[in-house]
Amino acid sequence: MAQQLLMPKATAIWLVDNTALSFDQIAQFCKLHPLEVKAIADGEAAQGIKGLDPISTGQLSRDEIARAEKNPAHKLKLSEPKVRVPESKRRGPRYTPVSKRQDRPNAILWLVRNHPELKDAQISRLVGTTKSTIEQIRERTHWNSANLTPMDPVTLGLCSQIDLDMEVEKAAKGRPLPTAAELGATLQSAHETERLTSHEREEEKEIDADAVFAKLKSLKSSPKDEDEDDQY
Repeated sequence: MAQQLLMPKATAIWLVDNTALSFDQIAQFCKLHPLEVKAIADGEAAQGIKGLDPISTGQLSRDEIARAEKNPAHKLKLSEPKVRVPESKRRGPRYTPVSKRQDRPNAILWLVRNHPELKDAQISRLVGTTKSTIEQIRERTHWNSANLTPMDPVTLGLCSQIDLDMEVEKAAKGRPLPTAAELGATLQSAHETERLTSHEREEEKEIDADAVFAKLKSLKSSPKDEDEDDQY
């Protein structure tokens, strides 16, 4: 959203009373007519309005005023705000340009097929359509159903990817978690898990026992032991 000057007339009154700026400079900055600024200076207009200091509101710096006072051709520029207020979101269906309205049924069909979790109100917000149209496309009763082709609304320029992701995320929060059958796997019971663990432990014990016996056998058949047996 473009930055705008707060209270233009009140700002113009302050600039007239407290600076040496020309009427044209003040008019350009406050979006007023130079004659209206002259009338303010003459006391013929904006009577009863208290001047607003643009420096205290952070919309104009003293350095910027000084530069403009030295150079009559210099145009005042608004200071960058320290805090940006996000633009309020407009409620109601999204406006769709006339040139793209013919693409809405294709976009609705794409949303219905690829994101069945979306509610009609969400689809309506995304592409700017009505619930009756969405219902007709769902039930294949739309007058042009035979010629519809699913098309991504982001690609068509009907909505942004961020808006689509936000609506999908909202729908996913209200969707129940998938069951084990839907995931294609089942959880093992505690008894089966315990039996599997005990079986693995038994195999480890068998492996350890075999290793011990093999080691003893190798020691028994070593050459040193054979020499000692021959001496006896």
